[in-house]
Amino acid sequence: MGLTKSEHYTAKQNQISVLLKAIAHPARIGIIEYLLKKEKCICNDLVNHLPLSQPTVSQHLKELKNAGIIKGSIEGNAICYCLDEKVLSKIESYFSDATQQIKSKLITCC
Repeated sequence: MGLTKSEHYTAKQNQISVLLKAIAHPARIGIIEYLLKKEKCICNDLVNHLPLSQPTVSQHLKELKNAGIIKGSIEGNAICYCLDEKVLSKIESYFSDATQQIKSKLITCC
């Protein structure tokens, strides 16, 4: 596999890339959608909701947490997860800016 040469890209490009890589799995999309509905949950809630084992759900939660998309706080003997609104706003802003640029240039497909 080739090197990404991330030093040749802006900090924003690298940051968006990390976020999108973390989201780019159907299970993680499922976790995000569940958190959008429930606002917060523990791992076992997701195990009951998704067709995945507990270790697999934990690994997906770890990836989302490492990217900063979700936050976790200890409640008793479990970790309660929720979405990080600031990080989701960065993703929203990126795609909103891209959409505005496309609309302003009236770009058509070749």
